[in-house]
Amino acid sequence: MASLVARVGREHQRYDGNFRLVSGCIPYKVAGDGEGFNSDWQHKLKVLMVSSPNRNDLVFPKGGWEDDETAEEAASREALEEAGVRGILKKNILGIWEFRSKTREKACCLKGGCRGYMYALEVTEELDNWPEQGDRSRKWYTSTPGEANEKGFWLHIHV
Repeated sequence: MASLVARVGREHQRYDGNFRLVSGCIPYKVAGDGEGFNSDWQHKLKVLMVSSPNRNDLVFPKGGWEDDETAEEAASREALEEAGVRGILKKNILGIWEFRSKTREKACCLKGGCRGYMYALEVTEELDNWPEQGDRSRKWYTSTPGEANEKGFWLHIHV
């Protein structure tokens, strides 16, 4: 069984020029009666979000893509470390985006740029204990306005 300890440090991080490469996923499950994906799918689709340490944000699991793994392996590892879930990672990438890290978003320099690779992860297992559970909470949300709107965001997700 793989170790349930989160990786730390940046000595093995991948970079592309000034961009730190990160990988993550949108963990999801289809709740319901086993009747399949019908016209009511928006009420059955649930996505898992985690809290950010030291902030009041909800995010999808993501983190540094290290030099001994593929982007897909990094996304799966981050889901395990941050959200305590395992599953089937969909090979088609959802998207690639560039952003500045929260600690450097107001800096006027080249440092702090990130390039993220995002995947969909069909959750098959939720662990009771996971590496970052002391720093993060997790919660399932539907992809419809209801509960998600209470948190001030709208999830428009294609998986």
